[in-house]
Amino acid sequence: MSNITINTNTDTNYQCCTRCICDTTMPGITFDNTGECNFCKLHDKLDKAFSLDEKGQKKLQRLVSTIKKSGKNKKYDCVVGISGGRDSMYTLYYTVKILGLRPLAVHFNDGFGNPIAGENMRKGTKILGVDLITITSDWRESKDLKIAFLKASVPESGVATDIGIATALYGVAAKENIKYVLIGQSFRTEGISPLSWNYMDGKYLKSVHKLFGTVPLRKWTPNDPGFHLDLREVFYYVIMRGIKTIPILYLVDYVRKDVDAIISKELEWVNTGAHYFDDLWQSLATNLHRTKFNIDRRLFNYSALVRSGQMTREEALERTKEVYVIEDPKVIDLCIKRLGLTREEYESIIDQPVKTFRNYNTNYSIMRWLKFPIWVASKLNILPGTAYDKYFNCGK
Repeated sequence: MSNITINTNTDTNYQCCTRCICDTTMPGITFDNTGECNFCKLHDKLDKAFSLDEKGQKKLQRLVSTIKKSGKNKKYDCVVGISGGRDSMYTLYYTVKILGLRPLAVHFNDGFGNPIAGENMRKGTKILGVDLITITSDWRESKDLKIAFLKASVPESGVATDIGIATALYGVAAKENIKYVLIGQSFRTEGISPLSWNYMDGKYLKSVHKLFGTVPLRKWTPNDPGFHLDLREVFYYVIMRGIKTIPILYLVDYVRKDVDAIISKELEWVNTGAHYFDDLWQSLATNLHRTKFNIDRRLFNYSALVRSGQMTREEALERTKEVYVIEDPKVIDLCIKRLGLTREEYESIIDQPVKTFRNYNTNYSIMRWLKFPIWVASKLNILPGTAYDKYFNCGK
């Protein structure tokens, strides 16, 4: 598929950032008088807040010391979420080998995992001597929610999986009385997507499920939350249980090509073939983004790499002229088959008019009202560091 060329943009109002490759297909993008976009400004702000200099290293050391103290006399001092991809496996490696922490690895299985990624997790945790817990979703719920979000005609076809991952991490942390959850996310290599391309909250899931779902969701329990992560559950885990989510790679000089060499050698890690391809569903989602929503997530992914000096702007522009290799027709057909749909049924569903999260009941208006408390919680690592920026600085 990589040799298929995407049509160039003919919109007379089209504009592309002069520093990265973010452009006017991204909702809420703005440009200054030099042509630099607001996503570049956000990157610079985060780069300063999570610096890699001596100040940043001291911040990391203080954080590690706090995590170790919280885990004293316990079997584990943190939870690390893993998927078998580069980011999460290096996070696990770094946590153990460099920081000297004692993590419990947690994986969420929704039925669409890449077998290569599964083998990466098995080998990596064994080599590092780390215990691994796999939380397997109820297949009926998982499948039903994916079909429901396809019927909702929104870009976030995988939002149930994202919520499932979060609740799996919270649920295990609560059960094991662990206060810190570490995730392998880096604004320097992934960027932050526009809000309208990847909105997530528990009320949104319930709204879509109520309209299009057919399988009742299991009731929430603290240690087995399933797909429940509304404000009540967030309050329980974050405030009552004091569980903090840390994007630890924010404070790490994370260079992809160097990381590939390290984990390939140390963990026998095998590249799945593309970023995000630890999840086979991303093949279908990426195709749907391009063909129905005019979304190319590589814009913010590659832009992050350009800003951090890991890819040239010219290379990024050239790569996005072609369809992403992750759009494998065989994998797309496999995903549709796993949903129990025929190709005709699938095409009929995705033929519906485009909508966004604003067409459904969500917590967005409440989040706007709680803007300042969310800012404070992000600063104090009570919420992930990008929580505030995601909802208030990433487009309309």
